[in-house]
Parts: sequence; structure tokens; C-alpha cells
Amino acid sequence: MKVSDILRFKGATLYTVSPETSLSAAVHIMAEKDIGSLVVMEYSKLVGILTFREVIDTLAKSHGTLGTAHVGTVMEKEPLTCTPETDLDDVRRMMLDKHVRYLPVMESNTLMGVISFYDVAKAVVEAQSFENTMLKAYIRDWPAAEEPAPAK
Repeated sequence: MKVSDILRFKGATLYTVSPETSLSAAVHIMAEKDIGSLVVMEYSKLVGILTFREVIDTLAKSHGTLGTAHVGTVMEKEPLTCTPETDLDDVRRMMLDKHVRYLPVMESNTLMGVISFYDVAKAVVEAQSFENTMLKAYIRDWPAAEEPAPAK
């Protein structure tokens, strides 16, 4: 399974902000849209990603306030990315090794979408469920063993 398979089912809705967006406004977008990340774009170029991890870190450092912080000051500036052709096993490994929950999907310099750890887990569970169903059907339809021919 490839990342493109996840994107096909997930849909094409993307939420982005610029580095100059206030952190407060970004948090409101994330809460309103029920999303855990925002891709940060500047002049149609990926420049970072903002996740709840950076928001919580900012809140912890500033004693519970967002103040006048902007997305560009707290975002992950070099986010890990993948392509639509990246194999799902590679994505799982990347996400686990780098402790990343959200991956922007890039094709050349074009943002194609964002996949989350949840998206990957869901795809794996669905694929395993399908395989289990197919294996059970195969076993159930297993032909009966033929009786050996009598010896002459």
C-alpha cells in the first residue's frame, strides 16, 4: 500500500497558514476544523508544520498563554515529508523512528496532502482486516483431501 492510497480515501482538503499567522489564530483553526496540524506555506513553498506538540510546548514555556507568538517562531522548520509513492511500511518506520505524528505529502514542490499516524494506523488495520477475511474464506473453501487410491 502506498501513501497515495491513503490520500485517495482521505480527500483533498488541506489547511495551511503562513509563518506570519498568529499562533492564537492557528490554534482556533485547528480547533474549529478538528485537525492536529497545519502546514506552513510561504510563496507556495513548504516552510514548516505546526502541530499541537509545538502549541503545547509554547504554552508550557509561557506559563499558559500564547501571547503574541506567530506560527513561524514555533513551527517545526524542517518537517519530515513523504511522496505519494512512498510505501506505507516506510512511512510507519519513518514516523516511529522520528516520533512524528503528521507528514506532509509532497510531489516535487507541490503539497498533495498531510497524513497522520491515525491515517496510517487505520489503513493498516483495514488492510489486515481484508487479508484476514480473505484468508478465512480461503480456508473455509479448502478442498477436501483426496482418499489415497487402494494399493494393488
